[in-house]
Amino acid sequence: MGEDPRSLVQKAQKALASTGGFSFFSSRKEDKFQDAADLYVQAANAFRLQKLYKEAGQAFEQAAAIHNDKLNEPDDAANNMVDAFKVYRKDSPEDAVRCLDAAITRYCQKGNFRRAASHQENAGEVLEVDIGDRKRALACYEKAAQWYEDDNASALANKLWLKVADIAALEGDYYRAIENFEKVAESSLGNNLMKYSVKEYFLKAGICTLATKDIVSARRNVDKYREKDPQFASQRECQLLSDLVEAVEAGDQEAFTDKLYAYDQMSKLDKWKTEMLVRIKNQIEDADNEFS
Repeated sequence: MGEDPRSLVQKAQKALASTGGFSFFSSRKEDKFQDAADLYVQAANAFRLQKLYKEAGQAFEQAAAIHNDKLNEPDDAANNMVDAFKVYRKDSPEDAVRCLDAAITRYCQKGNFRRAASHQENAGEVLEVDIGDRKRALACYEKAAQWYEDDNASALANKLWLKVADIAALEGDYYRAIENFEKVAESSLGNNLMKYSVKEYFLKAGICTLATKDIVSARRNVDKYREKDPQFASQRECQLLSDLVEAVEAGDQEAFTDKLYAYDQMSKLDKWKTEMLVRIKNQIEDADNEFS
C-alpha cells in the first residue's frame, strides 16, 4: 500500500507554508515550491488509485497552480491540467473541460496547434458524450478541425468536419452541415483511400438539403454530385436521393417510406440518417395537413 493521499496533501501544504516570509536563499525557497508540487502530484496519483477522482483532480490543479504561479513553469502546469482532465472526466466532466481549456490555451501560446487540436477534440467528446451539450461540442470540433487543417493534417481535419456536419444537422443548422459534407466529399475525391466514402457524404448533404424544404436546390445538388463524381450516378445512394427528392416533390409520404424501406433492406440506415429522414417525412405530412 502506498502512502495515504491525505497525508501527502498535508505534507504539500506544510512545504508551501514553509516558503512564507523573506529569505536570502531564493533557490531553497524554489526547492520547497517544487517539493510541494511533487507532493500534490503524488497525492493525486494516490487518490486516483483509490478511485477518488475529484480529489485527484483537485490535487493536480494545486500542482498546476504552483508550477504556473510560483515556479514560472507553464508547460508543467499545462501537463498537470491535462492529468486533472483525465481524472475529472470520470465524475466531474465540466471540471474536466475547464482544465483542458487551460492546457489548450498554453499549447496555443507556444504555437503547438497539433497538440491543442487533439485536446480540443477530447473536450468536444466530453461535451458531446458525457455532458450532452451538442452546441458546445460542435464549437470544439470546429476549432480543432481548423487547427488540424492549418497544420496540414487533412485526414484528422476531415474526421472532425464530418462531426461538425453531423451535429450541425441535428441542431437544425442544415446549410452549415451541407457545406461541411460537401467540403469533405470534394477533398476525398482525389484520395483513393477516401473516395469510397464520397457517396455517403453526398447522400448526407442531400438529406440535409431536403430538410431545408428547398426542393429546387435538392434536385440541383443531385445533378451537381453526379458531375463531380461520375461513379455516384450508378450508386444506390444516388438512386435513393433521387427517389426521395421525387417523393418529397410529389408530397407522397408512402413512396418516401417505401424507398427508405427498400434501401434499408440492403444498407442499414444509421441513427443519424433515421432521425433526419423522420424529420423530412414529417415535413411531408405537415405540408399535406396544410392543404387538407
